[in-house]
Amino acid sequence: MSLRKQARQLVVQMLYQIDLNSDITAEEIRAMIDEHGRSKTVRAFAWELFTGVMEFKQQIDAEIVHVAENWSLKRMAVTDRNILRLGTYELLHTDTPSAVIIDEAVELAREFGSAQSSQFVNGILDKLVPGRHDENRAAPPLPTEPAPQPLVEEDPEEEDPPLKPGSPWAT
Repeated sequence: MSLRKQARQLVVQMLYQIDLNSDITAEEIRAMIDEHGRSKTVRAFAWELFTGVMEFKQQIDAEIVHVAENWSLKRMAVTDRNILRLGTYELLHTDTPSAVIIDEAVELAREFGSAQSSQFVNGILDKLVPGRHDENRAAPPLPTEPAPQPLVEEDPEEEDPPLKPGSPWAT
């Protein structure tokens, strides 16, 4: 099993933990990743993915709900919801090829979900592939977000913004 696959499995498990017990602290999640990660590479990648999902969770959830016709997040199985969160984060915020992301998410759904989970996860993530269905949907508005600002060209050499100061998910 690849190191990235191991890291994704660990992230889904940690997202599941925090989804069911919101009192878990960042330190406790970090300790669980350190305890269960089989190598330094797995632990580092798992923590990177986990903190990314947590940082963008509001946007991720809005994107999922926007494309999940007749489904609210609460109605989704906990495992499916968290596999979707991880897959959506990777689709929107990493340079991993979308086919790899969807394939990995479908495998996670087969492993951790129900008989229908893999098809459900595949269908939702397929709708979220950047550029694939953009003509049919506008980006969902983020709750409590100020009015959209005019687009500003990003500096391609500029680094990603750091986590907000005081964020419990900062590394």
